[in-house]
Amino acid sequence: MTGGVDVGRVRAIAARSIDVIATNQHAGGAYVASPNFPVYRFSWLRDGAFIADAMSRAGRIASAEAFFGWCSKVVCDRHDRIESLVARCRAGETIAAAEFLHTRFTVTGEESGEEWTDFQLDGYGAWLWALDAHQRRHGRIIAPFLAGATLSARYIAAFWDHPSYDWWEEHQYERHSSTLAALYAGLSAASSWEAVAGGEREAFAATASTIRDTVRADARRLGHLPKWLGGDNVDGSLLAAGVPFGLVAPDDPLMTATVEAVEAALVVDGGVYRYLEDTYYGGGQWLLLAAFLGWHLATIGRTDDAWTELTWIARQATADGDLPEQVLERVLAPDRVDEWIGRWGPVATPLLWSHAMFLTLALELGAVRPGDVGPSDRLG
Repeated sequence: MTGGVDVGRVRAIAARSIDVIATNQHAGGAYVASPNFPVYRFSWLRDGAFIADAMSRAGRIASAEAFFGWCSKVVCDRHDRIESLVARCRAGETIAAAEFLHTRFTVTGEESGEEWTDFQLDGYGAWLWALDAHQRRHGRIIAPFLAGATLSARYIAAFWDHPSYDWWEEHQYERHSSTLAALYAGLSAASSWEAVAGGEREAFAATASTIRDTVRADARRLGHLPKWLGGDNVDGSLLAAGVPFGLVAPDDPLMTATVEAVEAALVVDGGVYRYLEDTYYGGGQWLLLAAFLGWHLATIGRTDDAWTELTWIARQATADGDLPEQVLERVLAPDRVDEWIGRWGPVATPLLWSHAMFLTLALELGAVRPGDVGPSDRLG
């Protein structure tokens, strides 16, 4: 034990996290969101970007690059569709939500074939951010993934200001700050790649700047970032606007006020709610959001508070070290829990995104180091 923290338990869950992620990565590179939850047996670019980033941080280079290769192929397979959408946008045509790229794919890169809230832009920016962070971290080259990455950047540069579903696959008709943060990060990354033509790099940088200025201008109404532009409420996903996406610097007063608002409204005993009106599985506390909060707190020097978040997440693990999507001990809407269990079964466990964010925070705090978790650290 160190300062009340069972470091051995943390290391064991970190090792389990790597196992869970590696076991649930398809040979083609896709990460399954959750193997035991039927509607999550697909791969999302958003979830996968954070999963790949965690594996990259842990020194699992091949795993991260397999995912980036899968992303590039998914996008390149839709080259003609993307170019058509961008051309129609430039011509001023109205494009129906159903015509845009999907957010959820089979592990072999096809659309799911099921009705879903598919028009989500954030994943197409998030994977560019993760790819850029990976190549900088390990001195790798962009070339194997450049075609898909550049095409993704063109796509989000064209449609960044269109309303779309948020991280939680809700509120289709709003422009969400967390989505815009991911697009800002992705375009900023693409604007730095020398292999991209100079004029296009400048265009990506200019669009990123416009996104940043748009969000900041709207946030001045409240003094903090809103859940969506023109709105008043906060959302746990706003934590990513500072770390890691950099739309707002972590120590910027605007980000400080945003985190304070999230902590005041959505944090109870370390657990973080998505938003106050949440009714999905009753609206429980999400492990990955606790990790995002811890990541931010570690970055600004609130290390003890960051450890509190890591410890809270560790307490939610099963005996085998699996991490769920959310916990239901203290839900916002108790009367809605049984409805979702009846529809889809128990809460998704393990959720790869939860494991990825736990691993990221554990690495950030030095509880584990890249490459140092092995068989001796595993549970049991």
